[in-house]
Amino acid sequence: MSWVTISLSAGTMVGMAVILSYVLGWANKTFHVEVDPRVEAINNALPGANCGGCGYVGCSEYAEAVVAGEAPVNKCSVGGKSCAAALADVMGIEVKESYPYRPIVHCGAHYDDRLGRNEYYGEKRCLAANLVTDIQGCAYGCLGFGDCQVACNYDAIHVIDGLATVDYEKCIGCGACAKVCPRNIITIVPFKAEKILAVTCSNQDAGKDVMSVCKVGCIGCKACARISDLFKMDENLSKVDYDAYPLECSVELMNAVEKCPRNGIVFVGKPSAKDLAAVADEELPEVVEPDFKTTVDDTKWRG
Repeated sequence: MSWVTISLSAGTMVGMAVILSYVLGWANKTFHVEVDPRVEAINNALPGANCGGCGYVGCSEYAEAVVAGEAPVNKCSVGGKSCAAALADVMGIEVKESYPYRPIVHCGAHYDDRLGRNEYYGEKRCLAANLVTDIQGCAYGCLGFGDCQVACNYDAIHVIDGLATVDYEKCIGCGACAKVCPRNIITIVPFKAEKILAVTCSNQDAGKDVMSVCKVGCIGCKACARISDLFKMDENLSKVDYDAYPLECSVELMNAVEKCPRNGIVFVGKPSAKDLAAVADEELPEVVEPDFKTTVDDTKWRG
């Protein structure tokens, strides 16, 4: 009797295995989605950072978009020119000249440069502080609580003396800092050289109003725009036209920089050997670490 039971059980298991194998084989053929081999080739050529700097969730999604013709091959800021060339080779196309994209903080005011600052006892985050109207006189400037610093996975931006400062040696241009800035003063622009010019201000108010809240803000004098077409006025604020940015700075451009009465047009980017030698003996300021807590954390409860 036991042998019969065992035989029936074994036969049942074999039968079920055969049926399931057939069903799985049928499902594999029926629901199979053909994947373009170029997607895998592009995915292998990408650095795999999954930083989102290209505007897609990760490298795989970007690879699919490239193959589908929905994205250009030069959007990977981490991979740079070599990566763009590799992707173009897979797609069988010619890649246009591409440049690495990096962030620029459009504020140059440290603590001593800001007028009308008030004590802030709320949550030490830029997102929360931005909701307070009188935290500092300038409603456009860096709040300095380090939301961008926390968002960066590459330790490439720090708050120094109240101002977000990019470490271009570490930065890969993922754009995480720009996404979390509640005042949108961090922009991601193409760097056509190791160091490029930037207007370190975002205040569009009239000059007299800017002077009442900041020692270094742009006063809209238009001196730079009158000398060089690279500078465009947006209301009362000077801005650099990065699409027209030259590969080399001209005498005209440097004259425009020197004419700025607030010294608000500066070079940003990787320091040269000459720059490093000039500050070799200087003591660097301490990095200000953001203190993420609310006023409730400091409350003394009585009962």
